[in-house]
Amino acid sequence: MIKIRVDELLKECGRSFYWLAKETGISHTTLWRLKKGKALGINFDTLERICRGLNCQPGDVVRLAKEKKKTSKRRTT
Repeated sequence: MIKIRVDELLKECGRSFYWLAKETGISHTTLWRLKKGKALGINFDTLERICRGLNCQPGDVVRLAKEKKKTSKRRTT
């Protein structure tokens, strides 16, 4: 699963979610969906605007989340 780290980056910069929307021109709804993991994807223009607004690199915004290990249930006979 891919995780968008907008909240963490905003806290590091001391900025608000509303500031980012105004600074980048990205709608509040789009940012909210990214924040909550409800977005199906992110286009390069949106990613670039977030990076420019937060003065960071794409790898700072997008991370591969660790997956929970699946436990296999073995039956013994």
